Formats: sequence, C-alpha cells, structure tokens
Amino acid sequence: MTGSIGHLLNRTLEVWRPVAGPGDGLGGRRTTYVATGTTVRAKVDQPSDAERMLAQQAGSEHTHSIYLLPGSDVTRGDELRGAGQSFRVTATVEPSTPVYLKAQCKLIQSQPT
Repeated sequence: MTGSIGHLLNRTLEVWRPVAGPGDGLGGRRTTYVATGTTVRAKVDQPSDAERMLAQQAGSEHTHSIYLLPGSDVTRGDELRGAGQSFRVTATVEPSTPVYLKAQCKLIQSQPT
C-alpha cells in the first residue's frame, strides 16, 4: 500500500466495545466492555501540547494518540488494551487521504490493590 504506516505500527492491541447491561436499580444502566475478538496493529504516542489543549477546551482528556491502519474497526467509546494498558477512545480522525486512522485516547489507569 503506497503511503502506508504499517512499518511504524509496533504494538498489537485488543479492541473492546461497550455493551449496555441491565439497569443498576436506580434508573441508570451499567456498561461493560466485551472483547470483540479483533486485534489491531498500532503505534502509541503522546499528543502534542496543542492537541491536549484542544481536548481540554472540548471538555475531554487526551493523553495518547494511537495510530492504526485505515479502515480499522475502532470507534469512539471503544477501549484498546494491550501490554498492561487500557486506552478509552474519545474520538477518531482520518485524514482526507486515508493513510492512517488516528484514535484520540485517554489512558485508563487501574487502582492499586
């Protein structure tokens, strides 16, 4: 593929998708994440200061940019998991010439036990 970023994708991440579960008894719904059985090749980067500021202005947190092959089945709300890390996708962006898919993500840090 001409212009492919495939040679830069140095990680494999699992795609987890949110599924609405039964109500919590208080009028709300519980959301659980279910593995889709899909893995994607990825490159995980820190966003620029400008990207972080734009996310903050929009009321979001952007801790990592994850680059994927164009056409990867990753959408807003998904989680990308691998190597002991989980990232929640807050948005996806594809340039006008689809050479990559960029997922703007927030690192989900687990609580120590």
